[in-house]
Amino acid sequence: MEHTVTTMPAARRPGCPFDPPAELVEARGHGPISRYSFPDGHQGWLITGYDLVRSVLADPRFSSRKELMLHHPLVDYTGVEVPPAPPGEFLLMDDPQHSRYRKPLVGRFTVRRMRLLTERVEQITAGRLDAMEKAGPPADLVTAFAKPIPAMVICELLGVPYEDRGHFQEQIDVFLSGETGDEELIAAYTSTQNYLAELVAAERANPTDDVLSDLTDGDFTDEELRGMSLILLAAGLDTTANMLALGTFALLRHPEQLAALRADPGLTDQAVEELLRYLSVAKTFMRTALEDVELGGRTIEAGTAVILSYNTANRDPGRFADPHVLDIRRQPAGHLAFGHGIHQCLGQQLARVEMRVAFPALLTRFPTLRLAVPADEVALRPETADIHGVKSLPVTWDA
Repeated sequence: MEHTVTTMPAARRPGCPFDPPAELVEARGHGPISRYSFPDGHQGWLITGYDLVRSVLADPRFSSRKELMLHHPLVDYTGVEVPPAPPGEFLLMDDPQHSRYRKPLVGRFTVRRMRLLTERVEQITAGRLDAMEKAGPPADLVTAFAKPIPAMVICELLGVPYEDRGHFQEQIDVFLSGETGDEELIAAYTSTQNYLAELVAAERANPTDDVLSDLTDGDFTDEELRGMSLILLAAGLDTTANMLALGTFALLRHPEQLAALRADPGLTDQAVEELLRYLSVAKTFMRTALEDVELGGRTIEAGTAVILSYNTANRDPGRFADPHVLDIRRQPAGHLAFGHGIHQCLGQQLARVEMRVAFPALLTRFPTLRLAVPADEVALRPETADIHGVKSLPVTWDA
């Protein structure tokens, strides 16, 4: 009998802030693909198994185009006309438009280039730790550590002046938090676009040594550059910030793993990959079938929406042994935390550098770091947010 999911799970189990919602895990238990009934009545598919999620991500017959995303797992879009993605916002485009924007950026985010940034990331991280130590315990790790590090790094890469970063971070937070109304979202988006327009104009007038200045040498319009910058800034800020905060929370809740990492810093790279797999902060993505596609013994008809559950794919027992166990000694090769295919996260190497520097630096500076509140009082971001994480993480240590 075919399993059907009628509502997208909106809450995680009490006391399980790191696990996917139980309903999604149950759906995967019935098989890697389930029927899904969207709020507007559209019948689509929910894919929870690793192999099928990876297959869809690599299949050009499934589209990322914004104007084809006519259905939403949580919102009834009946009667709403969805426009194409604005120029430059290439995450919501297919090739060839997608590649036109992405290809000029690929060479600027290579493994080698990102490793060259390690020293600067170390300096930024040390600065945040100095500020925490000077202020003394307790602290909110989100605002004191997790957000400022990726914010400073990506803003420097794009040439955002230091004095503008605080305001810019606030605007990005508004339209990524999952907790704001339409008016606030529009105001934050407009404010950000206006700021980026000024930044693009300044970079064209006085080029500097940053990614945005390099892009002004190409054939992109100012509007396209604004869109590309928005994608890079939003992705570079939110995902890594939530990985740093939620990852620290996970380590503090798994003291044996924390002790192992403290005892052997050589496990850092493996620990980062395992945390990426285990937490899967980018939870779900959507695709639309451009033609009839046979998938997992089902026919996905043209025009049908497909929800891809990254967090259950990365907990698939068919791919990872004991998938619900956090094990920093694991070799979690092939996890989908950064996606797969042509839309695989452009900044994944930058995120890895930031995490490989930040986690051991934090744990070394504060060897007695611990939660300052009971674990069940740590407030999670709402499930309506695209990226899973914590709103704040109160921590303390022996001064």
